[in-house]
Amino acid sequence: MKIRRFDQVKVISGEDKGKKGKVLKVFPGSRRVIVEGVNFIKRHTRARPGQQAGIIEREAPIHVSNVMLIDPGTGEQTRIGHHVLADGKRQRVSRKSGEAIPESEG
Repeated sequence: MKIRRFDQVKVISGEDKGKKGKVLKVFPGSRRVIVEGVNFIKRHTRARPGQQAGIIEREAPIHVSNVMLIDPGTGEQTRIGHHVLADGKRQRVSRKSGEAIPESEG
């Protein structure tokens, strides 16, 4: 998938359209991502050792087609392309600015 963990993304469709956040988790098999502060759901949980019972709000997965990467250089949403470097490695590239997208870390 072109979207990776810790990338800054913007939601482009759905109830949370326009919101920005960091990707917390990626599910490549179902092509979904969990974005910080987006798509909240309520879960009724039973009491367990170390955890209290009640209604807990948390982020639910959102389909990767509903988010776009935010270009770190310009701060705008952009599509993602790939360039092959001289050593054979692939590097993600912003389609708008043409700049390389650095690997995001925590």
